[in-house]
Amino acid sequence: MRVLDLAGLPHRPIEAHGSRGFSVGAFGLGADTHLVAVALAPGGTIGRHPAVGRQLLVVLTGEAEVAGREDVVHRLGPGEAAVWEPGEQHETRSPGGMTAVIVEGDLDIGAPGEQVDPGDT
Repeated sequence: MRVLDLAGLPHRPIEAHGSRGFSVGAFGLGADTHLVAVALAPGGTIGRHPAVGRQLLVVLTGEAEVAGREDVVHRLGPGEAAVWEPGEQHETRSPGGMTAVIVEGDLDIGAPGEQVDPGDT
């Protein structure tokens, strides 16, 4: 077993798409999937851009304001997540700062309450 310190990952700042106060630290990479830890400074923004693949953002600390194709803003707190479909324009903001994990790629993500993993039989 290995224990990962996501807060201790080397992060690089991202300014693409008008992003501000945004940095990422990659910790997993597959042929079709990327796993990154992200940080948004207070007032930070991940600028509006299309999702390359299905994208899952899981808030770990702080609060996120997320919007997708319809531009409707949803507030997420720790333990909550947003899912964007491939090609969907989306953005994320955080008035007070936030840390999160983003998983992007060929993902099978169920709807709320839907069982994706049938478990051991």
